[in-house]
Amino acid sequence: MADGPQDDAALPPPRPVDAALLPPPRPLDAIDQDILKILQADGRASIRSVAERVHVSRANAYARINRLVEDGVIRGFSARVDHERAGHGTSAYITLKIVQNTWRTVREQLRQLPGASHIALVGGDFDVLLLVHTPDNRALRELVLTRLQAIPEVLSTRTLLVFEEEDLEPEA
Repeated sequence: MADGPQDDAALPPPRPVDAALLPPPRPLDAIDQDILKILQADGRASIRSVAERVHVSRANAYARINRLVEDGVIRGFSARVDHERAGHGTSAYITLKIVQNTWRTVREQLRQLPGASHIALVGGDFDVLLLVHTPDNRALRELVLTRLQAIPEVLSTRTLLVFEEEDLEPEA
């Protein structure tokens, strides 16, 4: 299975990059924005196809995509997964209150949780929003009661069970 735009010349794969090493953000023009929409809708789109759809040469499309990768705008290419069909039929948003100034420590521990899909430091009535996908309610209960509440910096949790979800996908 392909990892990203396909054509005769392969792009370098996106890699984790220290944000401090990235160039300063540049404004994206309309062509860059169109390229991003196409790749968000279909990360396997060929460079030829992208170039035709945004009305630029293949070399120009390749250079633009490569720059978006190098600048850290494109962080990777991935598949959109139907979690229920993949055996993770229970999804939940979990809000956490944490000890002040422990975000980095907590984030590292949350990254290790099975089924953790999205982690955000937020402002408001709680500090962290965590999205998880688990096989069932028993696994979710185990994750919350055993794993999350065992993290010393976690003061409290609240679990919001997801009944139905839909990814909003950009139009190609």
